[in-house]
Amino acid sequence: MNGNYRQIALWLFGCCALVFAMVVLGGVTRLTGSGLSMVDWHPVSGVVPPLNDTQWLAEFENYQTSPEYRKINRGMSLAAFKRIFLFEYAHRVLGRAIGIAFLLPYVYFFVRRMLDRALLIRLAGVFALGALQGLLGWYMVKSGLVDNPHVSQYRLTAHLALAVLIYGYMLWLGLRLWYDGESHEAAPRRLRSMTFAVSALIVVTLLSGGFVAGLKAGLIYNTFPLMNGQWIPDGMLAVQPVILNPFENIVTVQFDHRWLAIATLVAVLALWAYAVRQPVSSRARVGYHLLALFACAQVGSGVATLLLRVPVSLGAAHQGTALLLFTVVVYVDQAIRRNA
Repeated sequence: MNGNYRQIALWLFGCCALVFAMVVLGGVTRLTGSGLSMVDWHPVSGVVPPLNDTQWLAEFENYQTSPEYRKINRGMSLAAFKRIFLFEYAHRVLGRAIGIAFLLPYVYFFVRRMLDRALLIRLAGVFALGALQGLLGWYMVKSGLVDNPHVSQYRLTAHLALAVLIYGYMLWLGLRLWYDGESHEAAPRRLRSMTFAVSALIVVTLLSGGFVAGLKAGLIYNTFPLMNGQWIPDGMLAVQPVILNPFENIVTVQFDHRWLAIATLVAVLALWAYAVRQPVSSRARVGYHLLALFACAQVGSGVATLLLRVPVSLGAAHQGTALLLFTVVVYVDQAIRRNA
């Protein structure tokens, strides 16, 4: 393996860890109702939080002009405001830290001529996506600062999707570099096709969770497997036009997510049962075992989160486990491509 590639791969894995933390912290920020606490966005000066009582009062007075304060949190104390502010502040500062953690090593590797042209362009693309993610995050927050103090579920899901794309692409690149020079003999084509199909289902299910989060759909029908005694609840097609129900009808959104999750679990277990009987490497075999394990854990955490009406700790764990499941499927993809 190229020694330069080892260093670059380790850097990318470190950036992946930061993005993973960012996604989980974003979930906590949403679950604690903190996402609209910072009503201004100052990319540079915003890195410094309020440092004294005067600055805190000024920030609080700014928040009191927002629709969230006027319609939901009227009468909130300064101490309560500080708690929600600090979650959103940490989320934004971590985003800036990720940008620095990516850019500075990138410049270092470029100056040292450790990046070939193709890798240079790919990594520049990752940085561009990261910058776009910052803008998309503010675009999402702005949707809750006008009249309705709730962010758009479309913008929230787009924000999540871009985070998953950045994370997945960095992880894929890192794994490709880490295993550079090893055997390129691929696993059986049918197994690769099945793995791709299951990977797509995992991503769709993960993103459907963005609509659940955006509409707070986890706070209704807190029973399982029935939805308050019904397999198919009333009101599934209440929104017109009908095509909008999977995205704007809170009942349909929860119904879709819970059955997508069950379908994903069944598909993963079927893939696992098939894969372990195929001529795959020990690395790939371990990956399929982990895939089955995390799929079970993800459904289990999802059911617990639903039954307990979305406590912050379980909600964050559910989101984190979803990203772990995605991590494993990216790892498996690399393993069966090389079958090493």
